Amino acid sequence: MIYFDNSATTQALPEIVDTYDKVSQRIWGNPSSLHNFGEQAFSLLEQSRKQIADLVHVHPDEIYFTSGGTEGDNWVTKGTAIQKREFGKHLITTAVEHPAIHNSMEQLRQLGYDITYLPVDQEGRISVNDLKAAIRPDTTLVSIMAVNNEIGTIQPIKEAAELLKSYPKIHFHIDAVQGIGKGIENQIFNDRVDFITFSGHKFHAPRGIGFLYGRRGRQIAPLMSGGGQEKNQRSGTENLPAIAAMAKALRLLLAKEPQANQTERAIKTLITDHISKFDKVTIFSKNSDGFAPHILCFAIKGVRGETIVHAFEKYQIYISTTSACSSKDHVVSSTLSAMHVPDSISTSAVRISLGDQNTLDEAKQFVKVFDQLYEEFDKLS
Repeated sequence: MIYFDNSATTQALPEIVDTYDKVSQRIWGNPSSLHNFGEQAFSLLEQSRKQIADLVHVHPDEIYFTSGGTEGDNWVTKGTAIQKREFGKHLITTAVEHPAIHNSMEQLRQLGYDITYLPVDQEGRISVNDLKAAIRPDTTLVSIMAVNNEIGTIQPIKEAAELLKSYPKIHFHIDAVQGIGKGIENQIFNDRVDFITFSGHKFHAPRGIGFLYGRRGRQIAPLMSGGGQEKNQRSGTENLPAIAAMAKALRLLLAKEPQANQTERAIKTLITDHISKFDKVTIFSKNSDGFAPHILCFAIKGVRGETIVHAFEKYQIYISTTSACSSKDHVVSSTLSAMHVPDSISTSAVRISLGDQNTLDEAKQFVKVFDQLYEEFDKLS
C-alpha cells in the first residue's frame, strides 16, 4: 500500500498509540480532582503543555488544548467576534481558507458581521497590498492559513505580520494545520501573530486532539463553558491520553523535520517532473519555496477527480480529490475556483499529500501506475 493522503490524516504511529494506551491505563484520574491521583494527572497535563510550548518556543500558558483544527478555527473566529464586538464587526480572511474558517465567517455574516474575502493570484496567494486596502477602523480580526490544504501555497505570513504591526488592536490568526513540521515555523511564529491553530492527527497523533497558541495579553471569548478548564477558556475534562500522545508526536515530528522535508521535496520533484511531460496534465502546485514540500495538486483533462482517485485505489495507491473535507460531496475546489480555474479543469483535480513515512521508491511506483492509467484514460477519451 502507498498512502499519499497525509493532508487528510496521518497514521497514528505505534509509539504514539503506546503512549496513549499507557496513559489511559495508568493515569486515568481527572486532572481537576483534588486527590493524589488527580494531581498525578494534572502534573502530566502540565508537563505535556510545557513540552509543546518548548518545542514551538512559546510560553506554556500560551498553549490551549482543543479537539483539533476545526474547533481552533471556530474558537478564534467566533471568540474574537464576540470579545471585540463593541469595537467593530469587520473581519478579514482569504478566498482560499479551509471550511472551518469560511463557514464560521459565513455564520457570523448571518449575525450581522461584515466579512472581506481577499482574492488570490494564479498561485493561490493573497496580496499584502489587498490586505492593507481591506483594513478598516472597525476591523477586529485577520485570519490567514499558513499553507493551503488543496494546492500547498504558502501565504505571505511574515509580510502580513509586518503590515499588522501598524494595527496592534487587530487580532491576527494563522491556521497552521498544514504548516507544522514543514520548515516554515519561523514564518508562523513571530511577535505579531496572536493565535495559531494546530491539529494533532496531521502529525501522527490521535484524532480528536489539537492545540491553540494564544499570545499573552490577547483575549477571546470562550466557546465551551462549563467547569473552567484551560484557564476558563475551554471547559471540558481534558483528553489527557491524547494530549500526552500529541506532545510526543510533535517532538518526534520536529526532530526529523529537516530530513523529512528534504525527502518530501524529492518525491514531489520526481512526480512533478514525470507527469508534467503529459499533454493533458495541468499542475497547480509549483515545486518552489513558495509552496509546501508535501502537497502536489494536478488534473488530467477530461477525467473527473474521483475517477482518478478510484483508479489509483485499485493499485492500493491512496490519493484524494483536493480536500478530504468536501471530497465525498463532489464539491468543486474552492481554491481553484478562487484562482479562476475553469470548472472543466478543476473537477479533474486530485491531490497527493506526502508525509515523513513516504519514500522515493513509492514515488517511482506511483509514476509507473500513472503511465498505465494515463494511457487508459487517453483511450477512453
